[in-house]
Amino acid sequence: MRTASLLLVLSFAPATLVAQGNPNPVPRDPSQWPQHSMDRPRPPVVMPGPVGTSTPPSDAIVLFDGHGLEAWRSTNPTAGPAPWRVTRGYFEVAPGTGGIATRERFGDVQLHIEWSSPTEAGDSGQDRGNSGVFLMGRYEVQVLDSWENPTYADGQAGSIYGQFPPAVNPIRAPGEWNSYDIVFHRPRFDGQGRVTTPGRVTLFFNGVLVHDEQVIIGPTSHGRRSAYETHDGALPISLQDHGHKVRFRSVWVRRLEPTAP
Repeated sequence: MRTASLLLVLSFAPATLVAQGNPNPVPRDPSQWPQHSMDRPRPPVVMPGPVGTSTPPSDAIVLFDGHGLEAWRSTNPTAGPAPWRVTRGYFEVAPGTGGIATRERFGDVQLHIEWSSPTEAGDSGQDRGNSGVFLMGRYEVQVLDSWENPTYADGQAGSIYGQFPPAVNPIRAPGEWNSYDIVFHRPRFDGQGRVTTPGRVTLFFNGVLVHDEQVIIGPTSHGRRSAYETHDGALPISLQDHGHKVRFRSVWVRRLEPTAP
C-alpha cells in the first residue's frame, strides 16, 4: 500500500522543464494539452458582480484618464504618437494602424485596465473582439469576446495566451465593460541569461480570481510555445491591434519594485 500511495502522489506531480545548471526549473503546463487544443475543457461560466469603475490609488501612474494618449506611442518603427481614437472617456483600437505601447518602461507591476468588445459580434472564435495586454511586450493576457463564443481554452479572455486558461469565464456581454486587475512579477535572469525565477501572473477578471501566482513558461505566442530569452528588467506595456474595435478606459499602473536606472 505504501508503494501504491507513492506512485499515486508521483502521478499527480507537475512536470518541470529542467535546464542544465538552472536552480529554479520552469514548470511545464501541468495539463499537457497541446497548445490551442479545441478538446481542452473550457472554463465554466460564472456571473461577475455589477459593473464599476476603479479610482486610481495615490501612488498610481495614470496611463489613461479619459482624455488623451500622451502616455502611449505607436509600436510601429517610427514610434510616433499613438494613432488610436479617443472619444467619450475611452480609447478604441484603430484597425490596421498597429499596436500601442507605454512611453514609460515597467518591471513588476499592479495593472488595472478596463475593456469592452464591439457590440457587433462578427465572426466566431478568435475573430471576435480580439486584442491583448502584453506585459513587457512579451507576456500576453488575452482580450477576446468570449461571451457565448467557443474557442480554444488557452485563447479565451483572461487566458495567459497559448499557455493557461482562466479558472472560470466571468465575461460580460459585448458592449459592457470588463476589468482586469493584474499583478505581474517579471522573470529574472542570471549573468549567463538563464532563468533564475520565471515570471508570474495573478489576475482578477471582473473581480473574480482566475490566475493565482501562475508561473509563465516563456513568452506567449501563437501556434508554438517559446523558451525564455533574457531581456531588460523594465520594458513597455503594450496593447494589440488585432483588427477589432476593442475599447479601453481607466488604465493605471503601480510599480512594485524600484524604478530601473
